[in-house]
Amino acid sequence: MSSTQRYRRPANAKDAPPTDDTPSPISPTDPIAEDKAELKQAVKEQAVATSNGLSVLDVLRILGGVLLLSCGLSYLSTSGESMTWGYNAWWTRAREWKSLLQGEIHLTDTELALYDGTDPTKPIYLALNGTIYDVSISPKTYGPGGSYHFFAGKDAARAFLTGCFADDSVPDLRGVERMYMPMDPEEKTNLTPEEREAEIEKAKSRKTLSKGELKNRYAQELRDARRQVKQGLEGWHTLFRGDKGKAYRRVGTVKREEGWLDKLPKRELCEQAEKGRPVRKYD
Repeated sequence: MSSTQRYRRPANAKDAPPTDDTPSPISPTDPIAEDKAELKQAVKEQAVATSNGLSVLDVLRILGGVLLLSCGLSYLSTSGESMTWGYNAWWTRAREWKSLLQGEIHLTDTELALYDGTDPTKPIYLALNGTIYDVSISPKTYGPGGSYHFFAGKDAARAFLTGCFADDSVPDLRGVERMYMPMDPEEKTNLTPEEREAEIEKAKSRKTLSKGELKNRYAQELRDARRQVKQGLEGWHTLFRGDKGKAYRRVGTVKREEGWLDKLPKRELCEQAEKGRPVRKYD
């Protein structure tokens, strides 16, 4: 065989065996090959990153699973009353976030009166010392015919403390601290003449206090009484904020002009609150 025949290229070049000079089917500069190489490298880097520990997504999945498990156990153990083990902070209640998104409302006392439950298209509101709460969830209590309907559509802060619902359904708290200030035994209004005489005789044997001592005693008792007023109101605020589990919520404030309280006549302590005043104790 001649040298020409030995190195003759086959007629069909694609059937020829590849040689070092024969180009590969995909060129190294082919864009598809570059994309595949980059993808392969990215997969390797991700594998290295995740093989050394948990990813952020893994941590979030674990925490989410633990949270769901805790909520489920709480729901079962409290007979469906709570999914947060009794913890009822405002940020755990969806209705509070709804109020934040809707924005606060500001009503005058006259406007507030329209939300007493008589109009079924409006929510039922009540106010406590200037703060408006939505109590629509309890129409049988605060709606027409309800046992506490007299609180709806108004700020009856004074009545919440004194218990004189018919007379004190007003926001005026002036002088209400008197109901917590102690009085001498002989000052009690429900004593018989004989009991009063006996208490007066006991009073004669007490140590007489100087004007300075009387002033200091009064100042201390007044501070204590005002603290009890604040605590009493806070107890009701806690209820209407929904902190005790009731589905009530704060929705806004009452608008009042400056000096509004000075335009109202001062009120005396109602009979029920006066009778409930504590009696000063002596050694």
